[in-house]
Amino acid sequence: MLHVLDLRGVVGSLEGRLPRPDLAGEGPIEEVRSILARVRAGGDDALRELTARFDGARIDEIAVPLAEAAAALDRIDPELREALSQAARRIRRFHEHQSEPAQPFSSEGITVTLRRIPVERAGVYVPGGRAKYPSSLLMTAIPPKVAGVGAVAVCVPPAGDGSLPDEVLAAAALAGVDEIYRVGGAQAIAALAYGTKSVPAVDVIVGAGSRIVSLAKQEVRGVVGVPAAFAGPSEVVVIADESAPAMAAGLDVVVQAEHGPDGLAWLVTWSERALGEINRLIGEIVSASPRRPEIESTLEKGGYGVLVDSPEQAMAVANAIAPEHLELCCEEPGRLLPLVRHAGAVFLGPFSPASLGDYYAGPSHVLPTFGSARFSSVLGVEDFYRRVHVIEASEEGLAAAAPAVAAIARAEGLDAHARSVLERKSGA
Repeated sequence: MLHVLDLRGVVGSLEGRLPRPDLAGEGPIEEVRSILARVRAGGDDALRELTARFDGARIDEIAVPLAEAAAALDRIDPELREALSQAARRIRRFHEHQSEPAQPFSSEGITVTLRRIPVERAGVYVPGGRAKYPSSLLMTAIPPKVAGVGAVAVCVPPAGDGSLPDEVLAAAALAGVDEIYRVGGAQAIAALAYGTKSVPAVDVIVGAGSRIVSLAKQEVRGVVGVPAAFAGPSEVVVIADESAPAMAAGLDVVVQAEHGPDGLAWLVTWSERALGEINRLIGEIVSASPRRPEIESTLEKGGYGVLVDSPEQAMAVANAIAPEHLELCCEEPGRLLPLVRHAGAVFLGPFSPASLGDYYAGPSHVLPTFGSARFSSVLGVEDFYRRVHVIEASEEGLAAAAPAVAAIARAEGLDAHARSVLERKSGA
């Protein structure tokens, strides 16, 4: 069940009143740095050693033949194959819609065109361990394929026998990935960033994972592109009142906690009755869940039921948390939408659970966590483009702009900058 936090009567800043997990202590960071250095120095041998240590798997070939993905697609249950195919189509169509080219900007004889050039190689991390995540493969591998990335390489932690789940391999076939590697954890991030004999280095690394994986991505920035979002353990804030179906609200709090430790699962309400009923049902849901240990580990450290005075204070709590998933399960949820400032994704109304976004709606489910929704966004095609501006001026356009350019350049003490426009204006 949830820890109860009563914020009724609190006025002003919520700073210091809301508990937050500490994912980046010195211990984890030093562990991550040690793994990265080991792979950078030892290459494939280090990958095999670390995979045996952390996954209990002894692997010879690190790369997985694409034929295994095609075969897995034939082996999985036909109902699952159709479900994954439907989800893949929606994800692809959504991102194709987002990748429409920008229109040139023209003004006073100067035209600026934005060219979006895809990176050559993208690395996709798909988590494993506690569960199989074919959905994560679709959500992270399809956007770079839509963007036109030259090669999409996927890393997945292996089982003890070195195999990868058929469900994940089947998703790889549907997404059309180019390379698959049986390696996980921080060592996979190191391989993608630095390259090894078996795993060529990439230009961008994306994908959610444990805190160790997320910290590893932060550490390799500068060597390789990493979107600004901290895509770590799952989070949800459910804002509910007495109009919300109590069982549905309880399930939605538990959903993200299923992923395991270090996440957040919050219920925020201005109704004591709703809090009591939903919290009671959460206890029943957890007791009957096949993933009870994972849920309890999350709720023990990151599960809170928060009582507030009003919907507006509920939104203040949500914005302070900046959650990965924000559900508005209350009367007239649309009136709270303008108050949203910090959230990875918003789910509006009783028929829009976060699970719909996790699997099917279309946008990627790789969202900012650990407060990074304050400054970053959902994974999308734009994370795989380099934006290049092409600027072209007519003779008349340059002539009109030259006096202003020259005045600013001279104010900065840069005479050649000024002369470069004035010489052309004079026709010399």
